[in-house]
Amino acid sequence: MGAARDRLVDGLYGLGWAGVKKLPEPAAVALGRRIADYTWKKRGKSVLRLEANLARVVPDAGPERLRELSKAGMRSYMRYWMESFRLPAMDPVRFGTDVEIKDDHILREAVASGRGVIVALPHLANWDLAGAWVTGHLGLPFTTVAERLKPESLYDRFVAYRESLGMEVLPHNGPSSFGTLARRLRSGGLICLVADRDLSASGVRVDFFGSAARMPAGPALLAQQTGAALLPVTLYYGESPQLYGRIHPEVPVPRTGTRTEKTAAMTQAMADAFAQGIAEHPEDWHMLQRLWLDDLEERSA
Repeated sequence: MGAARDRLVDGLYGLGWAGVKKLPEPAAVALGRRIADYTWKKRGKSVLRLEANLARVVPDAGPERLRELSKAGMRSYMRYWMESFRLPAMDPVRFGTDVEIKDDHILREAVASGRGVIVALPHLANWDLAGAWVTGHLGLPFTTVAERLKPESLYDRFVAYRESLGMEVLPHNGPSSFGTLARRLRSGGLICLVADRDLSASGVRVDFFGSAARMPAGPALLAQQTGAALLPVTLYYGESPQLYGRIHPEVPVPRTGTRTEKTAAMTQAMADAFAQGIAEHPEDWHMLQRLWLDDLEERSA
């Protein structure tokens, strides 16, 4: 059963990549919205988890407002998939015209300094399109990390897809991934990490919207070890351009404290920048999993 399910999942994603990118853009947009609305109406676990997460982000929202936000959130999530399926076939000129990033001079100046740059993002809007803007519009290659997916063939599809956009992709928790990232930074390179959810169960405890969560220590540790600039980035959807974002100021390495204390302070600063962007555009935060510690403890109880 497991092998058959894996083949089915891989086949469905393969159909998406092969089929959706051939659709006219309005048809792809309409298809994504229909799938999102159907999924939202079914009120499955992912939708309920999204609403529970949004209730923390927008604590004064009543049930009706939360339902509105979760419906918009599912539409945003499916918009991400429809766009991502189509990205390899998109005219590269659109990476510049369809994306507008505020304070991008912070990124450009950090790259020009030769120190190495760590861009850290939450699951907001379309981080793959933002990555295509970096490689296709700014002309900056970068290295990223991808969570290993099942089946393995699906992971391979994701890697090939992102590599087609000009990204170097390393496996999450691979035996040499951290060392490779550090080498890229020491040579003045750019790395981009989606960093609002800890996948290792050993992340840094942060205060996030008033409750405890864990986020990965990697961005802060890499900045300390290599001297690279750590830049939080937040994104949100629009219509024209279709993706907006902001480069937040560099998270500095504290002058005093142990490595653990410095890592905790930097990760909290990163989380605060994420929270600012998520609070401004909660409908574009694609967090359909448990994140806060008390939610994780409730599941394991």
